[in-house]
Order: sequence, then structure tokens, then C-alpha cells
Amino acid sequence: MSAVFGGGGPELSEQDGIGIPDALQRLWTPHRMSYIRGENKPSESDREVCPFCRVPDLDDSDGLVIARGELVYAVLNLYPYNPGHLMVLPYRHIPDYTDLTPEETVELAEFTQRAMRVVRRAAAPHGFNIGMNQGTVAGAGIAAHLHQHVVPRWGGDANFMPVVAHTKVLPQLLGETRDLLAGAWAEHP
Repeated sequence: MSAVFGGGGPELSEQDGIGIPDALQRLWTPHRMSYIRGENKPSESDREVCPFCRVPDLDDSDGLVIARGELVYAVLNLYPYNPGHLMVLPYRHIPDYTDLTPEETVELAEFTQRAMRVVRRAAAPHGFNIGMNQGTVAGAGIAAHLHQHVVPRWGGDANFMPVVAHTKVLPQLLGETRDLLAGAWAEHP
């Protein structure tokens, strides 16, 4: 770790509080709160602000587009689970798998197969997670526009931060969390 940070490692500070010490360092990523809160996520009727509808109008490199088909396209995930995490999407703004036409269904499947082949050649993953989350309650980050994830996986790629680096990734600073909860507590005695 020290080589990555150019010296003796990151500067750490302890904070008093309640809990049992777990020997893990915390990596704060407060910039991710806008993603977690769903800021700027389109509603089902909000096609104009849908990032998946805007991407095809961008230059491929600016939009992170991997390939374009007649009815679907492949794009890198802006918030990847792993390197090479991409998505296959229809150009049409539809929320549900059952809304695909037969032609879109075929091209989506063919693009998914091709994505796997391409990622295998480029990065030699040991496996893949492939799937789509239908609806917000099922975990869809942008439920209004259907998208299928293609996530390359390697043995040991999961949970490396706590296991190897003794670090947890947290999206909000403790002070901000405290202010949020304290404010809510005060509002609801």
C-alpha cells in the first residue's frame, strides 16, 4: 500500500465512538452518494434525461460505447463492478424485458454472446455474471431503460478490500452521516 500512496501510506486519524474495533481502515468515497441517492436518475416517462438514451448521440469514446448494432448497443458501465463491466441495451427507451420486440431480443442475446467472447479474448476472465435487474426494487439503477449487465469475473476478485487491504469502502463521511441522522432524530422525537 505504501508504494501506491508514495510513502508511508495514507494518513489515518482515529475517531471516538461506539462499537467494537475491527482493525479495518475506512476508504471514504463521498462522491458516490449522488449515485446511491439516485440523483439525476430518470423516471419511466423521462426519456429526455435518460443517460442510456443520450449515450447513442455521443461520440463512441465520450459515451463509452463499445459497439453499435441495428437495435441495441454495448457500452461500458460508468460504475463498474469489475474492469470490463459492460451493458447491452436497446436503443428504445423501454423498462421491461417483455417489452422487447422479437428482433430486439435476438440482437440483445447476440450482442451479449459477442461481448463475452470479446472480453474473454481481451482479459481472460474465469467467468461472468450476466443479468438484468427488472425494477428499482430488484436493484436496477436506471429501471426506466432496460439494460443487461455483462460482468467479467476472476477468482478472488470479490471482497479484496477488506480481506487484503483491511479497508472498507464507505460512500459518506461519518460526520455527514451523523448530521443526517441527528437531524432526522430531532425532527421525529
